[in-house]
Amino acid sequence: MKILMVTSEAVPFAKAGGLGDAVSALSRALARAGHDVRIVLPRYYCVDRSKLRLIEGPLGVPVGVGEEWAAVYTSTLPGSELPVYFLEHERFFGRDGIYGDKAEPDFADNPERFAFLSRAAFQLCRKLSWIPDILHAHDWPSALATVYLRHAERFSEFAKTASVLSIHNLGYQGVYDKSSYPYFNLPWELFHGAGFEHFDRVNLLKSGITAADCLTTVSPSYAREIQTPDFGFGLDGLLRFRSPDLVGILNGVDLHDWDPTMDPYLPQTFSASDLSGKQRCKVELQREFGLPMDPSRPLVGMVTRLTDQKGVGELFGPLSGSAYRICSDMDLQFAVIGSGESWCEEELRSLSSRLPNFRAQIGYKERLAHLIEGGADFFLMPSRYEPCGLNQMYSLHYGTLPIVHRTGGLADTVENYNQETGTGTGFMFDHLTPRSIYDTVGWAVWAWYNRPAHIDTMRQRAMGRSFSWTRSAEEYQKLYDRALALVSEPPGPRAGASGSGATRRIHGPEAQ
Repeated sequence: MKILMVTSEAVPFAKAGGLGDAVSALSRALARAGHDVRIVLPRYYCVDRSKLRLIEGPLGVPVGVGEEWAAVYTSTLPGSELPVYFLEHERFFGRDGIYGDKAEPDFADNPERFAFLSRAAFQLCRKLSWIPDILHAHDWPSALATVYLRHAERFSEFAKTASVLSIHNLGYQGVYDKSSYPYFNLPWELFHGAGFEHFDRVNLLKSGITAADCLTTVSPSYAREIQTPDFGFGLDGLLRFRSPDLVGILNGVDLHDWDPTMDPYLPQTFSASDLSGKQRCKVELQREFGLPMDPSRPLVGMVTRLTDQKGVGELFGPLSGSAYRICSDMDLQFAVIGSGESWCEEELRSLSSRLPNFRAQIGYKERLAHLIEGGADFFLMPSRYEPCGLNQMYSLHYGTLPIVHRTGGLADTVENYNQETGTGTGFMFDHLTPRSIYDTVGWAVWAWYNRPAHIDTMRQRAMGRSFSWTRSAEEYQKLYDRALALVSEPPGPRAGASGSGATRRIHGPEAQ
């Protein structure tokens, strides 16, 4: 297949979160399977233009009341021959930050910026004389690409192209003032008919969910959860309507970057058959964070964004969070790196100054993230919701047993400990409260001191788990086949189709 990834992030060029990791890793896996995969994203300031090759001739993009113009640069994804295309537009992308910066956390012109990306993807394909079988959009920034395919390119050379939209995190939907809508260069009747309208504002993700031929999200449990009011963020009804076309496919782990047998960030590598290197990593982690270098005490690690989604209120809340009691009552050590909400950063500093067994470093350093995964005994992820999660999979791979809330991808990847049999790969709780975090960390510490053989067995089992992107890519290939079959159906209604319940060829008000 010919597959175009339309995305706002791709590692190592531009990254704000796990989206960039997932897009690049999936693209590599699909390319290894023999598909012709290409990626298009903006050329932000963080992308070094001197390392790219300019494609001759400007690219005209029909948006607003006329055309906007872009330069096109190209490179390859490291570790592959996979082409990556960068759209340079100084007014939209010539700034620091992908979605915002410190002065403006959410750029007001994001609808125009990413509408330009989505529309330019089609013009790029024309310029390359390369028409994809699959247009794969990722999250709200490129969701408009599926809308353009359905409503603006229905009878063009893209008539046989199928669209797939991946929802990496439904909590971010791209909701903006409707004054941006005219820039999309779509008729006003589509404001309602194509699913843009959201309390008289524009919702980019909602329009993409309405338009895409097939939908994915990043774990089977999250696919079920987002169809409920608790996790649907107002779109659960639409997602239940689209459920016949919605599939949850678990992300994989990129073993090029996360492999304890060859990790360059670790002071000593290790494997399931020889864990002596893990003990060396633990001592180095304790030294790095200023904790007593005592291998007999269990060490709990965290690498996290300090946001409400990650359960930091229940864990670090100054009045009711459980972290202080955990460290006061239990014979353990706690090491954290993270950044985010200012109140939480201040609380981490406060806990570090008041507790001899708690240390935090504000910010993110790749070396420390690897050291925590390699040196900790347990990894705490009390996320309120977690579409997939990567750190719990890294932890399993490094023999660091996860302590997690049973939600989303955490529920799909961690097997709860059975203290009678010693089976399991981690420790789970069902309801996110300060008490449930306290009790479950206490359970893990109890097992450390009272069931050491179980801890050893669980580590072996955890390190034997496979989270291969090859497996994930096979599932995406099946979904692509399904999307292409939907596009090839003769015109007429089909069950579960988006919007009006008809195929792309007779979809929406303009087709009446």
